[in-house]
Amino acid sequence: MLKDLLMDDLKLAMKEKDIAKKNTIQLVRSAIQSFEKDNKTDADEAKVIEIVSKELKKRKDSLPEFEKSGRDDLIEGLKVEIAILEKYLPEQMSDDDLLLAVKAIIDESGATSMKEMGKVMGMASAKLKGKADNGRISKIVKEALS
Repeated sequence: MLKDLLMDDLKLAMKEKDIAKKNTIQLVRSAIQSFEKDNKTDADEAKVIEIVSKELKKRKDSLPEFEKSGRDDLIEGLKVEIAILEKYLPEQMSDDDLLLAVKAIIDESGATSMKEMGKVMGMASAKLKGKADNGRISKIVKEALS
């Protein structure tokens, strides 16, 4: 289970004195524990993947802002955190595979125009959770419905 892997990797990072990996994993574990405490339940594998994805998205969204403001001191650390977090997510779909999946979802939903993008996005987000970023999914849905 991913939660166990995170704990094992945290111990290993502490032994190896890998500060970046240790801090990144601790942030993710903290987010998982916060979810569990707030909801009084254990996070299942899908929820852990969702939390890791959310943490990854935060960092990817911050990167352009740091680059724009010339914060070279923070950019490298952020790139390291992104690389660490990506290792805990399922392999991301290629654009070709994503296009095929989106077309199948469009056929299943019966959508024929951009007016139905919300319906398609809802289905696609649920089916492709963790396998592709919603930004990529949205871009491909728009292309397919146009």
